[in-house]
Amino acid sequence: MATLYLRQLLVGRDVGQSSTIGRQMQNFVYLVGDRDSGECIAVDPAWDVAGILEVAAADDMSLVGAFATHYHPDHVGGGLFGFGVQGLPELLEAQGCRVHAHRLEADGLRMVTGISKSDLQLHDSGDRVTVGGVSIEWLHTPGHTPGSSCFRVADALIAGDTLFLQGCGRVDLPGGDADEMRRTLTQRLATLPDHLVLYPGHAYGGERAPLGEVRRVNPSFPPAERAE
Repeated sequence: MATLYLRQLLVGRDVGQSSTIGRQMQNFVYLVGDRDSGECIAVDPAWDVAGILEVAAADDMSLVGAFATHYHPDHVGGGLFGFGVQGLPELLEAQGCRVHAHRLEADGLRMVTGISKSDLQLHDSGDRVTVGGVSIEWLHTPGHTPGSSCFRVADALIAGDTLFLQGCGRVDLPGGDADEMRRTLTQRLATLPDHLVLYPGHAYGGERAPLGEVRRVNPSFPPAERAE
């Protein structure tokens, strides 16, 4: 049986300590994999590629892929929205691997980062990717961007900018859709059990918490749902 490996890295503290902007953005990067096989993937590997690889190596883990929750450069690197951030291009140069993304994010990822079609492996909601013996389920949760996705692995939900402990992803940026975000919060995520631990894309309100608690206190959920 596989032993889950899950590292939550806060930019400005655990990696990217020299990045003032990264510290202000409070981004999280995640390493997820199988401790027994020594294989892992990086979720949203931006800001400090060398630092991310150093953490994996120090844990005796080999990085075999990258997952993108969405195409914004503070999560995948690139130069859109005035950013100039390390990310997927530097990772692919340092460590050849595939980038996994929802198919609706492919054009945005390529535009922002300049990576090629051949670098991408595209997914639909419900797809599963196995790293060693650990299975990661792909959940399409649009609203922040058309292909925004969360990843469920064991009792963890890695949510990117779909949901934070306080608040949810902005819908006023290119690709944002308030109606889709509302459906994601009240329908797509409604079937997930309360005991899942939410691991967000930014430290807005905290680093992790049970999903049931987030539903009760997060103002992004309608009052009736918070009361339930």
